[in-house]
Amino acid sequence: MTSLNSNIKRVVLKVGSSSLVDSHGVLDPERIYDLATQITELIRAKYEVVLVTSGAIAAAIKPLGLSSRPSDVPTLQACASVGQVSLINQYAQAFGVHHLNVGQVLLTRNETGSRTAYLHARDTIERLLELGVVPIVNENDTVAVEEIRFGDNDSLAAIVGVLVSADLVVILSDIEGLYTADPHKDPNAKLIEKVESIDDELIALAGGSASKVGTGGMITKLWAARALQMAGIDMIICQGRTPHIAVDAVKGTAKCTHFVANKAQKHESARKMWIGFAGHDAGSVIIDDGAREALYTKGGSLLPVGVVEVEGTFARGDIIAVRDTSGQLIARGITRYSSQEAMLTRGMKLDMVARVVPELAGEVVLHRDELVVF
Repeated sequence: MTSLNSNIKRVVLKVGSSSLVDSHGVLDPERIYDLATQITELIRAKYEVVLVTSGAIAAAIKPLGLSSRPSDVPTLQACASVGQVSLINQYAQAFGVHHLNVGQVLLTRNETGSRTAYLHARDTIERLLELGVVPIVNENDTVAVEEIRFGDNDSLAAIVGVLVSADLVVILSDIEGLYTADPHKDPNAKLIEKVESIDDELIALAGGSASKVGTGGMITKLWAARALQMAGIDMIICQGRTPHIAVDAVKGTAKCTHFVANKAQKHESARKMWIGFAGHDAGSVIIDDGAREALYTKGGSLLPVGVVEVEGTFARGDIIAVRDTSGQLIARGITRYSSQEAMLTRGMKLDMVARVVPELAGEVVLHRDELVVF
């Protein structure tokens, strides 16, 4: 059980496939109706709710006569095409019983990666809320390919939470929260009820997904929580099949793990959060230990002298990833160098860069104002 700030007004509620299907992995209308009823209760209590849902592919398995979730991309996309129709229709019917309309918002990183499209998506969701409509967000799996996928709806929920300036993101999962060990294997595992910071030790506790119909595991939820904490937004993980769980989670009475954002500390700006989490990487740079240390301890910009390798093809103004020599992602930012320029000047001090590429005189690869360090 946790305690939440009573000032919560706007909630992003993410439901995974495992919370929406029956024992055969088929979309369960009763589960959808129950969720709609809980969201209606929250709306009647003056909360604003944005629903991020999985389930489109699961919704198509039975109609298409499949025995299980497919693995090849064309069939997955075909399933998404068929299943999204069924999923949104069932939501529309369930909310319709409560005299509420729903609006569908389908996203990929092509949309959120464009600053203009990202802001348009925000404006659309804001207007839906103003009109009393329940926005239902899902990844557009019909057209998404690996390069533009969010990979899981935990990440999408975090992005939507930042997008709409939510006060709380609730993840309805197949488990009550984060445990000290895998509760499926260790009977002595204990639920961690409150997390104020996410470090390497905590990440090491995260295991894989126990569900056969979902794609996200605990590690994706921790990355989502870390992003939200950076933005000053709380997150909760709880068991999605527990009766009345969505309402209880928002009101602070659920059995769960509560990731607490420090409201007093300075949080990353909305634009920086977009840079760090909403877009897809056009490429990446590998940096040395000295540059890594400077980013973490000094909050500095990335200079070309710290770059040891360049991966991919990117242009000035693209979002790129920053990795250390072990391959670990440590930052994202908007590059002021093209990949060709970054390759040409890697390892150089700025005075040498000025002689080799005069137009880049005094220019850093990634400026700290356009850089998010994880």
